[in-house]
Amino acid sequence: MVASVLDGPAARTESIDTALSKAEKRKLYSGHLREPLQSELLNEDIRFSEDAVQLLKFHGSYQQNHRELRKTDKVRCWQMMLRLRNPGGRVPADLFAALDDLSDQYGDGTLRATTRQAFQMHGVPKGDLKTVIGTIITNLGSTLAACGDINRNVMAPPAPFEKGAYPAARALADQIADLLSPEAAEGSYLDMWIDGDHSYRFQPAKTVRKARSRQQKGGVFSGSGAEPLYGDTYLPRKFKVAVTVPGDNSVDLLTQDIGLVAFADASGALKGCNVYVGGGMGRTHNQEDTFARTADMLGYVKAEDIFDLLQAIMALQRDHGDREVRKHARMKYLLHQRGITWFRSTLKKNYFRGELKGLRQEPVAKLQDYLGWHRQKKGLWFVGLPMMCGRLEGAVKNGLRKIVQTYQLEIRLTANQDLLLCNIGAAQKTSIKQALAELGFELPGEPAPLARHAIACPALPTCGLAITEAERILPEVLDRLDALLQKLGIDQSVLVRMTGCPNGCARPYMAELALVGSGLNQYQLWLGGTPNLQVLARPFLQKMPLDQLELTLEPLLISWKQCGVRRSFGAHVNRLGDELVQQLLGTEA
Repeated sequence: MVASVLDGPAARTESIDTALSKAEKRKLYSGHLREPLQSELLNEDIRFSEDAVQLLKFHGSYQQNHRELRKTDKVRCWQMMLRLRNPGGRVPADLFAALDDLSDQYGDGTLRATTRQAFQMHGVPKGDLKTVIGTIITNLGSTLAACGDINRNVMAPPAPFEKGAYPAARALADQIADLLSPEAAEGSYLDMWIDGDHSYRFQPAKTVRKARSRQQKGGVFSGSGAEPLYGDTYLPRKFKVAVTVPGDNSVDLLTQDIGLVAFADASGALKGCNVYVGGGMGRTHNQEDTFARTADMLGYVKAEDIFDLLQAIMALQRDHGDREVRKHARMKYLLHQRGITWFRSTLKKNYFRGELKGLRQEPVAKLQDYLGWHRQKKGLWFVGLPMMCGRLEGAVKNGLRKIVQTYQLEIRLTANQDLLLCNIGAAQKTSIKQALAELGFELPGEPAPLARHAIACPALPTCGLAITEAERILPEVLDRLDALLQKLGIDQSVLVRMTGCPNGCARPYMAELALVGSGLNQYQLWLGGTPNLQVLARPFLQKMPLDQLELTLEPLLISWKQCGVRRSFGAHVNRLGDELVQQLLGTEA
């Protein structure tokens, strides 16, 4: 049961030592994420033990307790949430059909597009979990590493444009997902969920296989032959990567552990990437040593060195990230404590032999959403559909299933929880437009302004961290804000995000106006982000009752109107300064 002998640069964090935290021991002695999860899959208990639950995350699932069923149904209240690995948000037609069937047969009948461009399924009983994950795998999907202390779903602009650096960015996201996938854990995953059929292993491209072979060398090598990059205790905490193209901030780039901006030559071939490191959203109420953070600029790397740099950054975090205190385990805290100068020099000294240059100039970033109809390339179109909080259910889910299967369309999910239907032939466009109109998408490119970029986390009743509501009441909150703006004669929109707890799953700390759950029907009020997601918001109220939303915000919105609404709301807040904003909100400085 003891993991392999460790003798590399990560040995100090993975030594078999009584000083290891419980979380680290759990990973180390699991047999590469197998036990006790594998044994508990065979019993008839309605839920997993805590040790199994923590390993289950690496396999793409969270155990949840449905709070509204606790008193009425002691069995069905225990449910599994399942999250997929969809690099760049890509979901082929056959996989979507399989997910639709599984959600109806084993889940709660819904699918949900997450803020990391993946589908999520809710309400799966423990006894059906193997069937559900096994069916996803045999339909060429995966849930491996969608959660856990490992690289999560890799993000990229979902728009299937065949121009500029877009094709290179999409390809790079797919390659990074394979590059940073675990070795031994993939075997455990397939053994557990489809009885060891390893024909479903990921099939990396030749360049990725070559880069993965270099995980056995130098500072990148963990000391574990079984998991050469991750080591036998994997990472200190979750790890997130996103790729985009210059000027397109559809992926919330600065919130990632690693953000890449891909540059291509005139032929579309990848030339290199600007690299940003150390972003992250999660924090904890009343603990000032936890905080949201935007990424630092690391430098520009040539295309031939990108894979080695990514592996090197992950290895540095593996070795130096905090494994004693999990709330400080994200790479953002390492950057905050040590600084970008230390990070860059340590990276080059011990992990990366390539060249890091100064950043290439980028155009001003913009939050792209791709809603409405767009030309994909000659003869092909795609259409972006607004999906409130990403939730697919009922007639809309059934109708989209029919459209996707009839025309064999590819789905791509966005970081804004919307959905793109891709590869639509010119001859199919009219009939698909009509079918979408019947589902309520007459004008998919013109949603209500506040709803266009607003996102929320699932929160109650299933998320174990939720303090209060988010997804279920966001539409009502947006209606109230819209009514207030209309009352004041303001015709400019505001970027709104809402979460049921401070963990930051809907990335609220980048919004112009964010409501972060801090009590029953009470929220922290965060202000000052920007529409292009470049500036962190700041907290101004700790426990604002939701029924006081309009009363609280109206004086601040009036001041915005008096200034002519020439700047964005977030820019207006920042120009006023914190003291004046607090006065307008009715709080002391």
